[in-house]
Amino acid sequence: MENRRNSRINRSDKRSDANYNRSDSPKRSSEEMVFGVQSVTELLRSDKDIDRLYIVKGGSFPEIQQLAFERRVTIQRVPPEKLDRLTRKNHQGVICFISAIHYVKLSNVIAGVFEQGQVPLLLILDRITDVRNFGAIARTAECAGAQGIVIPARGTALINADAMKTSSGALSHLPVCREVNLEETVKYLKDSGIRVVACTEKTDHYLYDVDMSGPTALIMGSEDDGISEELLRLADHHARIPLVGQVESLNVSVATGVVLYEAVRQRIFNENES
Repeated sequence: MENRRNSRINRSDKRSDANYNRSDSPKRSSEEMVFGVQSVTELLRSDKDIDRLYIVKGGSFPEIQQLAFERRVTIQRVPPEKLDRLTRKNHQGVICFISAIHYVKLSNVIAGVFEQGQVPLLLILDRITDVRNFGAIARTAECAGAQGIVIPARGTALINADAMKTSSGALSHLPVCREVNLEETVKYLKDSGIRVVACTEKTDHYLYDVDMSGPTALIMGSEDDGISEELLRLADHHARIPLVGQVESLNVSVATGVVLYEAVRQRIFNENES
């Protein structure tokens, strides 16, 4: 994701316990591809987190589709050529990827943060598709003390071995929440008392004018077209990073670092003042 001067700038956990702690994250396994009707069916019956589920266009797999619906796994209909590129073996029209991380319920993360007396600092990544950008963002977020990253169920980077490596281990500690509808997620965050700040060039307000010392969720947008109009409308505030050089954009992971550490600066300053 990039931040463009004239168009854009920055750019389910099965625990019933609300006391989710970042240090309690289970160990992550490496990315794994599973294919074939029976294998995918059994995988969906297990408790493993699914990152991607591809079904050939026109294919009908009632049991797989029902299990995916029950587990809230998004099905992506793709042409047979895409499946053939993923494996030359007999995939029978269905391929899925086991997630390299364990996804966490957003409600558990928020409840745990408040119960521990912390001030929420969350990241919402709207369609960040570059794996290395995602890993770099996760590394910076963990270093800055963010308590979680929220991603959409589809249209986002595959969290694989590259993402894990680029994060330098951060994804082993930082909860990642996968949400079907980011618009509903933003509404939920606002109802939970968390201020939502959209980082975009489509504003006259600089980042340094927005109060992020309280409970805050920061939205960073897609590499291609920034934050969606729907999320921009829902955000409480819009903020931009000043760009004064000749280059028209910042890499999204760099922009995220700038925004996160402005939030950190404000919080440290407020603590020192009090």
